[in-house]
Formats: sequence, C-alpha cells, structure tokens
Amino acid sequence: MAQLGGYVGGHYRVDLSTGTSEQMAFSPEILRSFIGGAGLGARILFDMTGPHTDPLGPENVLAFLTGPLTGTPAISSGRHAVIAKSPLTEIWGESDAGGSWGATLKRSGVDGLIFQGAAESPVYLVVSEKGIEIRDAKHLWGLSTLQTDAAIRAELANKAAVATIGPAGEKLSRIAAIMHDGKHSRAAGRCGLGAVMGSKKIKAIAVLGSRRVPVSDPAALKESIKRMAHRIVNKTKNYRSFGTGGGVLTSAALGDLPVKNWSLGEWMHGAEKISGQKMTETILVGRYSCESCIIGCGRNVRIQTGPYRGVDGAGPEYEALAGFGSNCLVDDLGAIAMANQLCNVYGIDVISTANSISFALEAYEKGLIPTELLKGLNLKWGNPQSVLALVHQIGRREGLGEILADGVRKAVDQIGPQAEELAVEVKGLEPAFHDPRALSSIAVGYATHPRGACHRGGTHTMERTPIPELGYEVALDRFATERKGELSAVLHDYYGLFNSLKLCHFILTAVAPSEILGWLNSVTGWDMELSEFLLAGERHTNLKRLYNVRCGMTKDDDRLPERLLTKLTEGGAAGRVPDIGKMLSDYYRQRGWTEDGLPTPEKLRSLGLEREGAAVGIVK
Repeated sequence: MAQLGGYVGGHYRVDLSTGTSEQMAFSPEILRSFIGGAGLGARILFDMTGPHTDPLGPENVLAFLTGPLTGTPAISSGRHAVIAKSPLTEIWGESDAGGSWGATLKRSGVDGLIFQGAAESPVYLVVSEKGIEIRDAKHLWGLSTLQTDAAIRAELANKAAVATIGPAGEKLSRIAAIMHDGKHSRAAGRCGLGAVMGSKKIKAIAVLGSRRVPVSDPAALKESIKRMAHRIVNKTKNYRSFGTGGGVLTSAALGDLPVKNWSLGEWMHGAEKISGQKMTETILVGRYSCESCIIGCGRNVRIQTGPYRGVDGAGPEYEALAGFGSNCLVDDLGAIAMANQLCNVYGIDVISTANSISFALEAYEKGLIPTELLKGLNLKWGNPQSVLALVHQIGRREGLGEILADGVRKAVDQIGPQAEELAVEVKGLEPAFHDPRALSSIAVGYATHPRGACHRGGTHTMERTPIPELGYEVALDRFATERKGELSAVLHDYYGLFNSLKLCHFILTAVAPSEILGWLNSVTGWDMELSEFLLAGERHTNLKRLYNVRCGMTKDDDRLPERLLTKLTEGGAAGRVPDIGKMLSDYYRQRGWTEDGLPTPEKLRSLGLEREGAAVGIVK
C-alpha cells in the first residue's frame, strides 16, 4: 500500500509523571474519519478524559496536533490545534495557533504530542528528528514568554520554534494562553489551556525539524495552488493592508463593535482613532506571515517615545482593538498596543482579559467591588492606566487580578450575584468581540459552539457570503432569523474541517469546499468525495457535543447572557434583538438532534458514533 501523504507517522504520548514517551498509532480509518487537528483531538479527548477529569489535574490530556495539510505547500496551512478539557469552562477546550511551530513539529517527524501526567518540577521539551527530550526548566520558571523564547533559542543555536507559557500559565490562570514564535506572538489563547500546560509543569516545547512532509500528488497540488493564489490574494488584500484591525470601522458602522462592556451601540469617533488603518499610518513598521501564507496579516509595530515607549513586536489584532478599545472606551492606540503586548508577555488570552477588564470597570462604576480588592485602584472608563494596571494584575494574579485571572464567571462567584448581569459569557467562555445584535447568526453560533462563545464558527462573515456548495446561493440579511440556525450548523461543521486540516479561516471566502477537498486528496492520496468530507465535519461536531453532554452540559447551557439580548438605542444595530429561540430550534433540527439538544441514536449511527452515544446513554 502506498504511503499516506500528509502524515509523518508520529503521534506520541508523553507521560510527564514517568518521563517516558511512546508512539500512538491511529489507523487509516480513524485518520480518514477524524482527519487531524481538532477533529482528531475530539477523538483523543473523548477516549482519554471524562466528566470526573480535573482540568488542572495530572489526568487531563494536553494535545498539540497538526493536520494533514500542515507543513505542505497548501496556502495558509501553517497552523496547529491545542486540545484539553478546559479549566475555564470544564468542557471541550480547543485553541488554535498559526506561525511556524506546527509546521516545524511536522518536519521533526511528529504529527502530534499528547501529554498526560505532571512533572515533579518545571521542564521543557526538545522535539527533533532525534526524538523527544525532556530537560530541566527551573531556570526558566518565572520568565516571561519572550524571555523564555530567547533563552531556549540561545540554548539551541537559535534554530527552534518555541511554544511557551508565561507567569499566568505557571500560576494556573484559567485564561492563560500558550504563546508561539517569540515577538510575533502567535497565541493559542482560548479556553485557558496555558493553565493546563502550567499544571503539568511544562514551561515550553521547542521543536526543530527539516524533513519534507510527504505529498501524494505534488503536481496536482501545485497546479491547484497556482490557480487559486491570485484569487486568495485579491479576496484578502485588506488583511494584508490593514491586518484584522482593518475591520474595526466596518464593525463600528454595523453596530457589531462592542462598546462599554457590550452596553452601547455607537462609538465611531473612537473607532477611527484605533482602527487598522490608523495603525498603518502611525505605528506600523512591518508585516509578517504564518507558514505557507501569502496574505501577511501580522503587524509589526513599534513605539519609541511617550508613555508607551517600548512597545515592539506583534501589533494588536481586531480583538485587542475592540476589547481594550471600544469595550473599555479607550481611544489611545498606543495604550491598546501596550495592553496587547503585556498579554503576550504574561501569556494571557486577549479576548478573556479584555472582557474581564470591561466587566471590572462596570462593576467598579456600580460600586460592586469590595474596597479591599481595589488596593488603591481608581478604575474609570476610557482611562488607559486603569486598563494597563488591570492587565498587570491579571498577569501576575495580584489584587483584583487574582479574581479576574479566572474569567468573568468565576469573578461573579467572588464579587456576588449582583454582578451577574454584567458578566458576558457563554458556557464560561467570554465572547469574541462581535455583537449578535448586529449579525443575528452570531447569536446561535455563540450559544451552540462546543467551546462556548466562539467566533471560529464563521457566521459573522459567512452569512453575507454565498456558499453554493453548502446550499447557500445568496447572502442572507444580517438581521433575519430564517435559515440562520441551519447556516450556523453547517458552518460549525465546515469551520471544524478547517480546524482539522489546519487551514487559516481567512481563505474561506476565496475557495470552495471542493477546492479544499482537492488539496486534501492531492496531499493524502485519498479519493474522498465532497459528501464524505462534509460528513467528517458533522462527525467532529457531534462528538464534541457528546463530550460536553457527558460533562453535564444541557440545552440550558445553549443560551446568551441577558446583556446581549437587550436592545441597543443607537448605532447600526439599534432596536434589534436576535430571536435565539427560533434559531436554536432550527439549529437542532438541521443537526438531527432532539428538542433537548441531544443527538438522536439515528444521527449517531449515521456518523459511526454508536459507541460514543452508548457511553453517554443516548444509544442503548
């Protein structure tokens, strides 16, 4: 049998308690059914953890997984997934990062690393073509992410790509991130997986490799890439020109940009001061790209004078501009760049951090924060120093940051139930900064995504983009209810396939599903039809749902916070509230789930998930 392209033959389980590693063999059938990345991660997490797994205990799994396209010439394929039971939500935890780390891991001869157990003292790993080496990291513990990256690269002659946690991960902050690629700061930010890494005493993972990833039909892949490259560049030119921050002005006009902890609908005068366009005019000094990328959305920024002197490296993305900017009423681009850099240095998730700070500002305004937690802080809307002080406190787990470092849901537990109406989260995960009152499909997308209020389901961009091969011939009205539930279900599956292949979502509007499948078949040598490909995405989503149900999640968790169901009085979404009930019913119906949000036995059998359904009590 010919070698399967796209896989280098190595998923390794590393037991940190014993300091040993062994290869895990996945059959061709499993690989074809779950593909890689987050899809294969669902298979691993379901089999190796469960409802009684402590997310910060040694029994939790922490998996770094590439996909079959990672490390190949496929455009924008320089990504990898990080999977674990989330300490923030205590359900399915999935994060995603670009850069060079995933492709370098693949070139070392390793498709994925699955960690179990916990080391007795801090360690870092070196993964290369020679094998997996566990080294002492006591000298690195306590260092920032940038200091750690520099120290390890110096030890390895500057040849490694490094994934590392900062002080936040060491201190088990439930919003801790895993950072990659030094100053370029590519983050696996969501779900607090940096805390899982910290609980296992892994300070960093350095990877070195030069092997070529096998491609079954390189000529076909090359021809397809050549045919699509110009189209992708044309469709994504704004990302190159202005980065993701180029969307700030459009979002502000639509009423999609959250303002003052999601309570206001208009802030155009401030948005103009913090947009990607303004960044390009002022502090931008260069661009950078992930592996195999022809877009180049990464922003290199530098500030050499003034109060934010010292900012140098990865510039703020849309989420930082919206989170520290409009949602905290800060219109100082330099301050936002500094807040973003501090998150990267401490290793904390920008989205959760910014949401936690806007929550704290409103709680302070309403007199809800006990005086003993403030320790001299004078928190005010629009004050950059208030925001920066809280970023420092969260990163260090000091003062009020001790509470905010575990996210807004747990902050409410500490501050009191009167703060609950201020906490914007779904299933414990703070939302990305897109407002469902402006684009109604976001409502059902946030409510039903396996990891919580997740922007990786694609509805906020794709409801306005026809996708004929998925059954959507025309764009949908952004305020409409009809077809939004079904669209969200279809896109959760399709985006999930991108997270399994490990492709960047920015090319979604430029390529058709059949073209992406062509890449997969050219790389692997499979003869997969589009129907089988899309069924794999559906299989992945259903298995994640089963995992969450087994962890105790019910239909009642598929909801939005009241703040996002309150009408705005100004801006592009004024007077609009999404009909979440209707869209949720449509979502369940499209999936073949019951009215209680459970996959039916028939649905599970059609996906080959009878055993998993039986484990959850759905299939007898």
